[in-house]
Amino acid sequence: MNTAAPSFRLFDRGSWPEASRIAGILRRETVGGVLLVCAALAALIWANSPWSAAYETIRDTRVGPAGLHLDLTLGTWAADGLLAIFFFVAGLELKREFVAGDLRDPRRAALPVAAAVGGMAVPALLYTLANVGAGDGALAGWAIPTATDIAFALAVLAVISTHLPTALRTFLLTLAVVDDLLAITIIAVFYTSSLAVTPLLLALIPLAVFGLLVQKRIRSWWLLLPLAILTWVLVHESGVHATVAGVLLAFTVPVVRSEAAGGPGAGPGLAEHFEHRIRPLSSGFAVPVFAFFSAGVTIGGLSGLGAALTDSVAVGIMFGLIVGKTIGITAATWLVSRFTRAELSRDLGWPDVIGLSLLAGIGFTVSLLIGELAFGAGTERDEHVKVGVLAGTLIAALVAAVLLRLRNRRYRRLCEEETLDTDADGVPDVYERPNNPVT
Repeated sequence: MNTAAPSFRLFDRGSWPEASRIAGILRRETVGGVLLVCAALAALIWANSPWSAAYETIRDTRVGPAGLHLDLTLGTWAADGLLAIFFFVAGLELKREFVAGDLRDPRRAALPVAAAVGGMAVPALLYTLANVGAGDGALAGWAIPTATDIAFALAVLAVISTHLPTALRTFLLTLAVVDDLLAITIIAVFYTSSLAVTPLLLALIPLAVFGLLVQKRIRSWWLLLPLAILTWVLVHESGVHATVAGVLLAFTVPVVRSEAAGGPGAGPGLAEHFEHRIRPLSSGFAVPVFAFFSAGVTIGGLSGLGAALTDSVAVGIMFGLIVGKTIGITAATWLVSRFTRAELSRDLGWPDVIGLSLLAGIGFTVSLLIGELAFGAGTERDEHVKVGVLAGTLIAALVAAVLLRLRNRRYRRLCEEETLDTDADGVPDVYERPNNPVT
C-alpha cells in the first residue's frame, strides 16, 4: 500500500500576494453582481408591467452611423459594445493568472482548466440530449448553459453571507475566467454565420499598433482608445462577434514589465493598471446595462410561463445549468484527483466541491448573449431562452445557498484560521508554513 503524501492538494491556500489580490477582485465583483441582479429584476418587472411598450421602445431604439453599418439598437450596442469591455477585463485577468498568478504552476492550472472544460461539456451534452428530436433549429442553442456568471455567483454569496474559504473563492473566479475564454471561443467559431476576411485582416493593423504601444508602457487614452474602437469596428464588420475584439486587445497587454521594455527593472505591466481602471466600468456599468436590456422577457402570466418552461430549449438550459454544471465540475475535479497524486485540502470535503459546482450553475450574462446569437434577439425561442436561463440560475442559486449554508460552520472556522495569528509583516502565519511558502 502506497502511503506517500500527495505532491499537491486541491483547493489548498495559494500564496499570500495572490490571495490578497484575488480578495480585492472578489469584493469589486460582488458589488457588480448586486447591480447586475438589480438591473435584471428591474427589466423583468418593467417588461411585465402596463408600461412594457416603453421598455421595448427604449431597447429597440436605433443609434449610430448607418454608413458604417453601426445603426444598432440599444440592446445590440449593449451586447456587442459593452460586453466587449467585459471580455477585455476577463482577458486581462486570464492572462495575468497564467503569466504572474499562482496558475503559472501547471499543477494549479490543471484543476480550474479541467473543471471549466467539464463544466461546459456536460451541460452542452445534456442540452443536446433534451433537444435531439425537437427540430426547428433547437440544437443551435447547445452552448447556452455552458457559461458561469461570476458576478451573479458572488452576489449570491454576499446575500447568503457564507464564509467560503479563500481557496474556493479563488477557484470559482479562475474557473469563471477560463469559462469566459472558452465561451468567447465558441462564439467566434460556432456563432459566426458569415465571415468577411478583409475587415478581419485589417483589424490586425490597429490591434498590432495597440499592442506595440502598451508593450512600450504608453497609456495615453487619446492614442489607445481610438485604436481599440477601430479594432472593434473592423471585427464587427468581419462577421465575428465584436466581443472577440475585447479579448484580443487584452492579450496584447503586458502583465510583467521587463528592463528591456523600459523602467528601472522588472515589475507589474500595464495589465494591472488597465484592470484597476476598467473593471469598475465593466462590473458597475457595462454588465448591468446589458442585463437590463437582455433580461426583460414578457412572461405572459402563468400560462405563458408554463409554455416557456415546457419548451425543450428551456428544459435543456435548466438541466444544463443545474445538473450539468454540478456533474461536469465535480467529475472533472474527481478525475484530476484520481489520475494525479493530488488530494483535496485537509479542511475540505466533496460536499464543498458539489456546493461550488452548483454555484457555477449560475449562468446569466454570456448565456443570454449566446441565446440571442443562436435564435435571434426578440424571437419566441429567445424569450424561452431567457426564461430557461433565469429559472435555471434561480434554482442553482437556491440549492447552492442551502448546501453552502449547511457547511458554513466549517467555513467560518477556516476563515478564522486564515485571519488569526497575523504577524508584523501583515501576512497570516498560515501562508508562511513550510508546506505552503509565500512566492
